[in-house]
Amino acid sequence: MSLQSTDPIADLLTRIRNAALVGKTEIRVPTSKLKKVVAEQLVKNNYLTDVKVEDGKPRGTLVVTIAKPGENCPITEISRISKPGRRVYVAAADIPKVKQGRGIVLVSTSQGVMTGNEAVKNKLGGELLLKVY
Repeated sequence: MSLQSTDPIADLLTRIRNAALVGKTEIRVPTSKLKKVVAEQLVKNNYLTDVKVEDGKPRGTLVVTIAKPGENCPITEISRISKPGRRVYVAAADIPKVKQGRGIVLVSTSQGVMTGNEAVKNKLGGELLLKVY
């Protein structure tokens, strides 16, 4: 079995979405720097509960806690915007709002991955990674 995915961010989002639908509280995925940063941004914005990295032999494991036991997942919808076949880049002035500001977009900028609001404040554009609300 191969651990390689053509779109690791989409794989992470799909695992989060599927786990939330069946009521799981935790998922484990192969780790990467980008997955870790995306998960940390979702924790920072209160869409996920916790994220930890466990060291492993071929590759570490990212342990993502979606919600505490007995609580509902705060994520209603989570989807990928920029895909490997079609990258979506925007200027700082063109960063979209999700659900009139109730959701967030994550943008990969030259200064790292940040929310759309942070990117607008820093006047940075970049690649739209995902939207969540």
